[in-house]
Amino acid sequence: MQKLFLTPKEISENVINSGVIKANLSTSRQLILGILAGSFIAFGAGGANMLSHSITNMGLAKLLAGLIFPTGLILVILAGAELFTGNCLMIMALAEKMITFKQLIKSWLVVYIGNFLGGLLIAYFIAKSGLLTGKLENYTINIALAKINLSFMQAFIRGLLCNWLVCLAVWVSFGADDFTGKIFAIFFPVCLFVISGFEHSIANMFYIPAAIFASNSITWPEMFNNLLPVTLGNITGGVFFVGIIYWYCYAKKFY
Repeated sequence: MQKLFLTPKEISENVINSGVIKANLSTSRQLILGILAGSFIAFGAGGANMLSHSITNMGLAKLLAGLIFPTGLILVILAGAELFTGNCLMIMALAEKMITFKQLIKSWLVVYIGNFLGGLLIAYFIAKSGLLTGKLENYTINIALAKINLSFMQAFIRGLLCNWLVCLAVWVSFGADDFTGKIFAIFFPVCLFVISGFEHSIANMFYIPAAIFASNSITWPEMFNNLLPVTLGNITGGVFFVGIIYWYCYAKKFY
């Protein structure tokens, strides 16, 4: 009988090899693929806002948003792009000494910049398209206001919990051999983080700029006050709660 999934040990090997490939991409490819990933996540975030903006029941609104938002990560994984949060799993390749710390940091930085440019691009296009009007405009602004008013610790913890789930989604997607399996593997963890109200730095690169373009009530420095703790939380959640733990349990050699 054909095996349709990989074991955690086999997944760890694939994640490590993927990290090596990612680290050795040229800077231009890292940047371009980063822009694509930021755009894909922004498409998912924008669609989630459009679907849920007129729903007064918060739980139902989050559920509907959670049904649409995973499209972004699905496109990143299946269409091919570089997402900073998922790339936190590159720490496994570093732990195996298959890439250098310099390669890791350079890749993260270039991809992060690309993700920001992609999110900013879609936010600008949607704002200039005339779609952000009425209830949707108010909803977009209120989402951004809620994010920038989080304390540092609140944003950090929500970022940690978010990328714990996002990296788990990426991890289990490596275990599926076909598109259908990968879509299901990605969908549920990402849907869960959206419903739970956690913070994703790359998604916020769309949510907050969209509100800035829609009104003058939010400033760029306020956006970066959110991105810093959320990004640090994303790194902590992905690196330590998924990458290092699974490397230690399934990839580390014991002699």
